Amino acid sequence: MNKFLWPLGLAAAIFSPAPLWAQNALTLDQALELAAARSPSLFAAAKEIEAADGAVRQAGLRRNPEWSSSVEDLRARTRTTTTLIGLPVELGDKRPARVAAAERSKDLAVADLALARAELRARVTAAYFGVLLAQERRSLAADSAAIAQRAKDAIGKRVAAGKASPVEDTRARVDLANSQLEAAEAQAELQTQRFSLALLLGQTSPSFERVAGEASAAPQRPALEALLAQLNNAPSLHTARLERERRIALVAVEQSKSTPDVLVSLGAKRNNEQGLTQAVLGLSIPLPVFDRNQGAILEALRRSEKASDELEATRLRLMAELQEAASRLAMAEQSLQTLQETVLPAAQQTYEAASKGLEAGKFGFLELLDAQRSLLQARSRYLNTLAGAHQAAAVIDRILGR
Repeated sequence: MNKFLWPLGLAAAIFSPAPLWAQNALTLDQALELAAARSPSLFAAAKEIEAADGAVRQAGLRRNPEWSSSVEDLRARTRTTTTLIGLPVELGDKRPARVAAAERSKDLAVADLALARAELRARVTAAYFGVLLAQERRSLAADSAAIAQRAKDAIGKRVAAGKASPVEDTRARVDLANSQLEAAEAQAELQTQRFSLALLLGQTSPSFERVAGEASAAPQRPALEALLAQLNNAPSLHTARLERERRIALVAVEQSKSTPDVLVSLGAKRNNEQGLTQAVLGLSIPLPVFDRNQGAILEALRRSEKASDELEATRLRLMAELQEAASRLAMAEQSLQTLQETVLPAAQQTYEAASKGLEAGKFGFLELLDAQRSLLQARSRYLNTLAGAHQAAAVIDRILGR
């Protein structure tokens, strides 16, 4: 790693002979495994699949028979008792329609679980790199404070030797205090990021000291054309398609209800006065004169059309988000390359020259302060650009379920 990028790497984590986990350093794979094993959202999605299994089983059951009994005349000698068993007969393919709709609901529940997994992976990955970059910002802030301390010491020597004004010493003290405040803020931001990641892992407080990884490399993703080619398999689109299919199946369910069911009854009638027992057959057919389920059919049709519109809206939204994220990632990659190849080396060289010149008495404190600020601004911009690149990559991964 080049010397002007040394604050941006985790050299101790990379070159240490001990395993990272033994040093209480969390890797991305470990974070993803912990989140998947403890995520309430995944548990809830899995329970929905089990519930959908019950709905499929219930939809395939036939209607229960009906038993009825009536008594005419309460006197035992003249009493007439009629007992019937009614067998409902479903017409209009109601049961197959119910089963198909329930199966589509189960497919949707399975897709929701896959979508929840993709979103969780994207959130954990984004939080993980948030901690990683916060660690680098803390390191950068510590470097800034160290630089300010060296500058203050150098100015103090020059003031003591009568080669510099006490005003420069005051400026150096102010700059050191600001650098120390920035270091404290960076430490607080790191703690916030660590707690955010810990919550995604199902922990009330972080069980890890730090995360392991290289923060100086930008994430790599395919070109926009290749990403758009994968959009059709995006989890959100798959879920929207299944929702449309479920709504279409519900239309078939409501249409089947327009055909009335038949109740076939079989029983016996006992006349005590005559001492006769007679067989009784019955047939009951509702007459769909007023209610043909036309309102529910219209509602189901419009909701199926709505699901189709929502599918297309989801496709356009994801396409726009994917194009925006890919554009931001490409811009970040170009900016990072310029910073690495031009800005950071020049800022580092300028600072080193100003530092040596100050010690030799060739430059004043203001020149060193300007060079120091330029170097720190370049490093800070590099980290901010890198954070933007990781955020854009996380959006791409969330959309495509990578």
